[in-house]
Amino acid sequence: MTDSSWWRGAVTYQIYPRSFLDTDGNGVGDLPGIVERLDYVASLGVDAIWIAPFFRSPMADFGYDIADYRDVDPLFGTLEDFDRLLAKAHGLGLKVMIDQVLSHTSVEHAWFRESRQSRDNPHADWYVWADAKEDGTPPNNWLSLFGGSAWQWEPRRGQYYLHNFLASQPDLNFHHAEVRTAILDSVRFWLDRGVDGFRLDAINFCFHDRQLRDNPPKPKDKRVGRGFSPDNPYAFQYHYYNNTQPENLAFLGDLRALMDRYPDVAALGEISSEDSLATMAEYTRNGRLHMGYSFELLTDDFSAAHIRGTVQALEAQLTEGWPCWAISNHDVERVLTRWGKGHSSTPLANLLTAMVCSLRGSVCVYQGEELGLTEAEVPYESLQDPYGIAFWPQFKGRDGCRTPMPWNDDDAYAGFSQGRPWLPVPHEHRALAVTHQDADPQSVLNGFRTFMHWRRSQPALRWGEIRFLDTPEPVLAFTRRLDGETLLVVFNLADADIEFDLPQAPGKPTVIEGHGLLQARLEGSCLHLPGYGAWFARLD
Repeated sequence: MTDSSWWRGAVTYQIYPRSFLDTDGNGVGDLPGIVERLDYVASLGVDAIWIAPFFRSPMADFGYDIADYRDVDPLFGTLEDFDRLLAKAHGLGLKVMIDQVLSHTSVEHAWFRESRQSRDNPHADWYVWADAKEDGTPPNNWLSLFGGSAWQWEPRRGQYYLHNFLASQPDLNFHHAEVRTAILDSVRFWLDRGVDGFRLDAINFCFHDRQLRDNPPKPKDKRVGRGFSPDNPYAFQYHYYNNTQPENLAFLGDLRALMDRYPDVAALGEISSEDSLATMAEYTRNGRLHMGYSFELLTDDFSAAHIRGTVQALEAQLTEGWPCWAISNHDVERVLTRWGKGHSSTPLANLLTAMVCSLRGSVCVYQGEELGLTEAEVPYESLQDPYGIAFWPQFKGRDGCRTPMPWNDDDAYAGFSQGRPWLPVPHEHRALAVTHQDADPQSVLNGFRTFMHWRRSQPALRWGEIRFLDTPEPVLAFTRRLDGETLLVVFNLADADIEFDLPQAPGKPTVIEGHGLLQARLEGSCLHLPGYGAWFARLD
């Protein structure tokens, strides 16, 4: 028997509201724009949407610096707009998850505005404050992900405050019980409003080491970035003390206890630690988070060995929890550019979708992947991302994956806005607009729809256990088994045709069609796989 919770095996479509659809002509997408396009989202065959932050914010990090957890920023609309969005999504059968950024706020949050004034006000200890060393330097060697020290001097208190991200994103002090209570109250606000779950941003960053111990240095050959470039000084340390502290486990238990009071809601944690797979397993164990996802499949390594090894490593540790996979999001280079290495073909786009949606677990798909969008080249003078501006030109930031959705090619801004968009619309995206692809049965968009609707009819693919077969590069093969049914799944991750002898499988294969991918054929024990082709078979 399978757990009937909606989130198990679900495909969640991530919406970055700034770039989805602008309805008021200010160049920035909004909640009414999401409402207007929910029928389109439902047509994709996905199960849920995840909306990136739309809360009141000065937008230093485009909404991930929250000034009020319980209100919509006027840039995006109103609480009434959100209620309309929720009602329409539910009417279309879509669940709604929203971002929660719990570890830090904006400097404009009322809590911090008071906390920074003195050492003896009601919010004085709600953030992480520390005295300078005798020579005036920061209390330890912790670094910000966005460059430089993780400590910012505050003259009004004569102390430093901690910020793991931008200096305008001070870290909350989760060791303080009142902070934890206030955060859970904010989560409750959205549960009471009817949301179906949360994507928990940087959830392993809530607690810091009380002793403020220095992070140890990391050898050069170990500086592999997950969400950051290896030339970022952040990669020069093992981050043992500024995040992923043991106290976080109890807080996650309290968060889960709150969520369990509401019917069928889910918590998805974003995790980036020194051993993210181990942390995912720990955070989804013993009644904590429902799901976790990390950056292991958001790297540059597109090989069968990497995908197989990553999934197997997690499966070996994930005794209770449920994985969620993503190969793209609003923080990394678009997958067709990152893994395609210039091959942005329809077969590759469809293969990538099918591959990630065939692994055991749930899936997050980022807006525009269903169109086969590639990473945009955004000139320096048009950059908005402070991360990219700081690290230009070695790292160009996150703007290239955040450019506006191309809805049509009938006007200057591809149907995204009547005003100048906050980021430019790439010329190459215009040919991939929804209106162009909608009527083309061979388009990436319709290939996406075909696979998603077909997947819904395959319970073993959504909920079954997974076991990998030993196959050579570039072949990725595994079985999915549920209630006596076994599916054999084989992908060719290269653009060249290949032939190979299929490993011994437990049963006689019967080909399954209807998935819309380039189909392989079996002759005896020899499987002929076209470039970016796939084979789905039922083992009798």
